[in-house]
Amino acid sequence: MRERLVPHAVAAAVTAVLLAPLAWPGYVLRYDMVFVPRQALSWEVIAPATALPRAVPQDAVVALANQLVPGWLLQRLVLVAIVYLAALGAARLVPTERVAVRVVASLGYAWTPYLAERLLIGQWGLLVAYAALPWLVRAALGVRAGERGALPRLLLAAAVSAITPTGGLLALVAVTVLLAGRYRGAARAVSIGVGATVLLNAPWLVAGFTSHGDGRSDPAGVAVFAARAENWAGPLVALAGTGGIWNGQATPVSRAGGLVPLATVLVLAVAGYGVPLLRRRWPGPMVARLGLLAAGSWLAAALGVLPGGAALLGWLVADVPGAGLLRDGQKLLVPYALALAVAGALGAERLAERLAARFDAATGRVLLAGAALLPVAVLPDLAFGGVGRLRPVTWPADWATVARLVDERPGEVVSLPFQEYQSYAWNAGRVVIDPAPRYLGVPVLIDDTLRVGGTAVAGEDPRAARLRELLAAGEPVAAAGPRWVLVQRAAGPTPDPATLAGLRPAYAGGELTLYENPAWTPPPPPARPGPVGLAHLLAGTVVLAIGVSGAARLCYRVVASRHASPAEGEGG
Repeated sequence: MRERLVPHAVAAAVTAVLLAPLAWPGYVLRYDMVFVPRQALSWEVIAPATALPRAVPQDAVVALANQLVPGWLLQRLVLVAIVYLAALGAARLVPTERVAVRVVASLGYAWTPYLAERLLIGQWGLLVAYAALPWLVRAALGVRAGERGALPRLLLAAAVSAITPTGGLLALVAVTVLLAGRYRGAARAVSIGVGATVLLNAPWLVAGFTSHGDGRSDPAGVAVFAARAENWAGPLVALAGTGGIWNGQATPVSRAGGLVPLATVLVLAVAGYGVPLLRRRWPGPMVARLGLLAAGSWLAAALGVLPGGAALLGWLVADVPGAGLLRDGQKLLVPYALALAVAGALGAERLAERLAARFDAATGRVLLAGAALLPVAVLPDLAFGGVGRLRPVTWPADWATVARLVDERPGEVVSLPFQEYQSYAWNAGRVVIDPAPRYLGVPVLIDDTLRVGGTAVAGEDPRAARLRELLAAGEPVAAAGPRWVLVQRAAGPTPDPATLAGLRPAYAGGELTLYENPAWTPPPPPARPGPVGLAHLLAGTVVLAIGVSGAARLCYRVVASRHASPAEGEGG
């Protein structure tokens, strides 16, 4: 019983300490993380017409869930599930009978610079894949061992991961690498596992192919998104410690500490010491395949700062549609982070056993306790939501009013200031992606140019590019043909009067002003993206099949246990 309860208790404690600010009411709005009271389910979230499908099917899944669960509760459920399942999954994956070693693995995976930085930049969808990977690897072990029900569990983890393109790509690579090989039923497992995972990725793949954009990205983003040094040791050591995100504002202050690289070297040494133990306890091919995934993910993350890597990435993103996924390479570190946590926990176990044999059992227990607490000691400012950086706020009432007005007379909205990320005083000045596309239930045009320091990385949306040209030429925004223009006064300076020429005020609040375009005429009905809808239907069918399979197995176990109980009692 203790062996089962302790990992749950540790996962719950880590979740409570890390996400403590979520006890306050409101919404956490930070960079790419925007939850609204009720996100509308529309074709624009299912299949963006011209923008790259970076939030496909994430936005559609959120909108669908939002029909049943309010946004404030949905955000909490998602974030709690990420941290809890990451901690519990790592604890269950590590091959050991010692509870303390499971605790080391749990904290080694749930309290990492990677999770901290991606949480502080708001990429919760990517962290869903991070939390799912230990479960996917555990299921892959079961598939190779012929364990009943392992393949559906693997596909469930892949389905969860595929909520974002990057997560889906990571899951597809992991499933392919982990299931390949010679074992009983390999052909069936590989064909079903890889085929179903491809179908789970179909929504964003098809949306990308059918988009009006060409799918290529600005190579200037290669330098902007390259791994960043967090202290004196440089970017490669930062990546070795699972850190190195490109955005310094999403980096915990403690990562700049001079002792952090030494702690990273210590963790790497302990993990290396644990690899022989992992080889003895896992089938040889699985250790090699997890190592291959880990090494490949670290090299992909480091490519932008390796000699010749930036030139190669620049060519890829400029000429290969969809290769922009590789620009922010640090986000691909997920397999490396998992391998480091598992091997590190086993290395700590091996060291503890040697110390116990040489001195006494208490010395070994002290070492395991230190190994468990090391991630917290090195990264203390991840606690309490990054020391308050994940504090919830309340949406101003203006947003609900504007949403109601736009919903009554639907039409495209242009959001001003025309910039992708906004900063509001009511959000404590935190930067957040323009929330209008998610809050308003109609198509909203925002600028997708990313400005980092003095560098502007061009977006891929041709509609946004045309509007940028109009505004640069001093033309009124009405010339772009929107029905509405939303001015977010708290996010920037008041637009030039010439920009608003020809528009009629429809609402003026403390935070937002809404203008209507009297010259607007309804556009022809858009062609429904049938291929993308079919891709969502196929992916949904796979998810439904996984759910039905899981329910059937559960019913079978319940019935079997009831039939087995009397026989066992009589035999006893």
